[in-house]
Amino acid sequence: RWQKVLYERQPFPDNYVDQRFLEELRKNVHARQYRYRAVVFQSGAVVQQLCSVCVFVLTWWYMDAGLLSPQSLFGAALLSSLLGYVLFDAVDGGAGRWASGRTRWADLKSTLVFAAFTYGFSPVLKTLTESISTDTIYAMSALMLLGHLIFFDYGANAAIVSSTLSLNMAIFASVCLASRLPRALHAFVMVTFAMQIFALWPVLQKKLKARTPRCYVAVTVLFALAALAALATVSSVGAVLFASLLLAVSCLCPYCLIRLQLLKDNIHGPWDEAEIKEDLSRFLM
Repeated sequence: RWQKVLYERQPFPDNYVDQRFLEELRKNVHARQYRYRAVVFQSGAVVQQLCSVCVFVLTWWYMDAGLLSPQSLFGAALLSSLLGYVLFDAVDGGAGRWASGRTRWADLKSTLVFAAFTYGFSPVLKTLTESISTDTIYAMSALMLLGHLIFFDYGANAAIVSSTLSLNMAIFASVCLASRLPRALHAFVMVTFAMQIFALWPVLQKKLKARTPRCYVAVTVLFALAALAALATVSSVGAVLFASLLLAVSCLCPYCLIRLQLLKDNIHGPWDEAEIKEDLSRFLM
């Protein structure tokens, strides 16, 4: 009788298997069953980040066209940051702050240092890319914002995720675009606004998503509507295309994912590579 061993000589060819070989066949062992509402809820992170990039680009366009003053943007951003700061502590009653040991005075000092540093170097930021053509600046900014969307941490455990790289690419794009604004004050306000929308806003999103899912859904919908309304003032065709993109990400893609899960047919059996599950750390001492 054939045995699945290598240390005995058997009267069978090397590639011989008997009918018992497929008894250990298993299909879709690690397949996950998704619910449509749950997938739509998780897609909110992608929708919010797309809207963040849209709002940032529109804000830059308004400032470049002279339709938005830097003083107005700075005041609105400061007010929204204060509201977000209060909401961040109110969501969990300050439990996260107590756990991290971070004080409000430390947050205030960090904010003042960043604002002073950015304001002091705003003339340098304004003249940083004077020798580079405007078309190249726009191309680099678009590429950096696309990379920001690709490497952003949407909650998936994947090797491509890098929050640091994603934030750096977004700030690099903001510096490039800010250098094409009229004055140094515009550059300062633009970089500050980029830090708020790309660094602080996602932190509040994650807190709302973990603590108050209904509030997170409401904020996502309102933010998407605000981005579409702002885009409609610039281009109605662009607003329609962006709305189609958001609907595809939040509704169509989850449906396709669930339908494709039904077609999954992964097989597992004795032909798989061996996995050493024993702790071998004692041999490395």
